[in-house]
Amino acid sequence: MPETITLTPAERWRLLLGEAAETGLARLDGEAAAMDRALSWLYGRDGGDPRDTLDRQGGNEPSALSVPDWINDIHTLFPQETIERLERDAIERYGIDEIVTNPEVLARATPNPALLEAVLRTKHLMNPEVLALARALVAQVVKDIMEKLAKQIERSFSGVKHRQRVVPTGAASQFAAGETLRRNLRHFDPASRRLILARPWFHHNTRRRLERWQIILLVDQSGSMVSSVIHSAVTASCLWGLPGVKTHLIAFDTEIVDLTDHADDPVETLMKVQLGGGTHIGKALAYAAEQIEVPTRAIIVLVTDFYEGMAEYQLVTLTAALVAQGTKVLGLAALNDRAEADFDRRLAEKLADAGAHIAAMTPGQLANWLAEKLG
Repeated sequence: MPETITLTPAERWRLLLGEAAETGLARLDGEAAAMDRALSWLYGRDGGDPRDTLDRQGGNEPSALSVPDWINDIHTLFPQETIERLERDAIERYGIDEIVTNPEVLARATPNPALLEAVLRTKHLMNPEVLALARALVAQVVKDIMEKLAKQIERSFSGVKHRQRVVPTGAASQFAAGETLRRNLRHFDPASRRLILARPWFHHNTRRRLERWQIILLVDQSGSMVSSVIHSAVTASCLWGLPGVKTHLIAFDTEIVDLTDHADDPVETLMKVQLGGGTHIGKALAYAAEQIEVPTRAIIVLVTDFYEGMAEYQLVTLTAALVAQGTKVLGLAALNDRAEADFDRRLAEKLADAGAHIAAMTPGQLANWLAEKLG
C-alpha cells in the first residue's frame, strides 16, 4: 500500500474538529482536503454522537460524493483500521448500506468501473442475496471491458500482410491483382489483345508463430491497486486462449493466491480477490520464479505500486537474477485504462537498474508490448 499520508498537528486537529475550525487552524488542501471531504460526507449528517470519539462537526455544503465514490476514496486515503471504522459507522450508525445490504438499490445501479471497484472493496460485507447481484454487476462491467480489450489483443497478435512478398498459391481474399498482371505481361497476345494469366499470385499472409511462452501476471491486491487488479484479471482471460502461450495469474499481498485455474474466468477471479493487507513483493516474485519452465521463454509482468512492506534486498536481488537467466521482467506501476500511477519511484528505479522494464500501461499497450517480445 502507499505510504501513510503525513499530517501536521494543525491538520490533525482540523480534521478532528471539522469545518467549524477552518478559521482558527490551517486550511486543508490536497490529500488532507480529500480526507476531510470523506469524513464530512459521513459525519456531517448530524450534530455528532456522544459515543463518537471523534465528536466531529460537519459543514453545511451538500456533498457531491456518491456511495461508490466515498468507498473508493476512503480506501485510497486512510489506513486499514480507519477504513474498517468508517465502513462500520456508515452501515451501523447512518444506515448507508445501499451497496452492501440493499438488493433493490444494487439491482437498479448502472454498471460502471467505479461501482465495480466499490463492490470489490465491500463484497466481504455482503449477504448471499446481495452478493449474487454483485456478481452479476461484476460480470456486466467485465464483459464491457473484455469486448474492447479482446479486439486490441487480437490485433496485436494476429500478424500482418506483407504485400512485398507474393506466392503462387493462396485464398481468393489474398489475390494480388497488380502483381499478377505485372508478372504475366509477357503472356500478352497483341493480335487478340488478350492477357493470358499463366499463373496467379497471392499476398503471403503471415502470422507470428508463437513458440511456447509463459506469461506470468503477478498482481498486487492491496487496496490502492484495485483498478489494476480488475484489468489484470481481464487481460489474463484474453491471453488465456492464445496459441503457444501459457498464462499464469497470481495475486499477492503478504500472502500468495494462485488464481491460474480461474484465469479464463475473470468474474470468478475478481470474486476471489481479497483487497487490502500488507505487501511482500519479493515473496511473490520468488513464487513466480518457481513457476518458470524455460527461463528464456518466460515473461513476468509484475503489477504493483512498488511500496514494499518487507526488506527490499530480496526483491532487487531476485529481479537481477531473473534478468540474468534470460527471463523478461516487466514492472507495471499501473495496468488500467488511464495508465496513471502513484508508486514508489525510488524502488522502481532500483528494479530498473537491476534490468527490469518499468512502465505504466493500458491493457492494450501491454498487449502490444507482449506481442513484440513474443513475435
